[in-house]
Amino acid sequence: MPDPMRPRAALRTAVVWDVLQAALERRVEATGRQALDVLDTGGGSGNFAVPLARLGHRVTVVDPSPNALFALERRAAEEGVADRVRGVQGDARGLFDVAERGGYDVVLCHGVLEYVDDPAEGVRNTVAALRPCGVLSLLAAGLGGAVLARALAGHFTEARQALGDPNGRWGDGDPVPRRFTADQLTALVRGAGLEAVAVHGVRVFSDLVPGVLVDTEPGAMEALLKLEAAAAELAAFHSVATQLHVLGEAGGTDGA
Repeated sequence: MPDPMRPRAALRTAVVWDVLQAALERRVEATGRQALDVLDTGGGSGNFAVPLARLGHRVTVVDPSPNALFALERRAAEEGVADRVRGVQGDARGLFDVAERGGYDVVLCHGVLEYVDDPAEGVRNTVAALRPCGVLSLLAAGLGGAVLARALAGHFTEARQALGDPNGRWGDGDPVPRRFTADQLTALVRGAGLEAVAVHGVRVFSDLVPGVLVDTEPGAMEALLKLEAAAAELAAFHSVATQLHVLGEAGGTDGA
């Protein structure tokens, strides 16, 4: 099957998609069910939900934005997967007002922890939505990537501010409320009772390479994808990644 996440616009998500798809395949093999139940918290317009539904999985998207949910509904219909995608308005704090506790094989928490008041509570809620042996895909903004980006843009004072700020913010104009290190994210996952089985740096290079180079040089995009994949698992690059991805797995026994 062609990879649905490989277009130029999705270059930044390729590493996460590869890790997530492999985790889904392992869950399918372990459960004996071809269709898994997936919860996508903060899933917006369906950048992950729709491709997952195309693979045959049932996806519930929880998002606070009605506009994003409308776009999700339209996109799912256009892709012919409307029967496998359900969008509900809500957030991580009140997750179980709209989602089932302990009802999902896989939970995605992408781009959520930056904005919640209590990241630890947010992770605990997503973990509570998992079935035994479930999988959590956690993606959040990385501190080091922001520091590097501000420095390369010549904003050295802002880079230093982000480096020393408890939330990794470079100033009052920073649109991201909170950033994390790999150690902080893995501690949140473990604190919620999961094993952090893999950590990946995401967008290590893609935010730094000029877009015109990727678009015009023959083979550049594929080469960049391979470079991102090769660097993603190396701890040395986690400290400069724009985003960090942690894959957590729950213990327990798979149901029949």
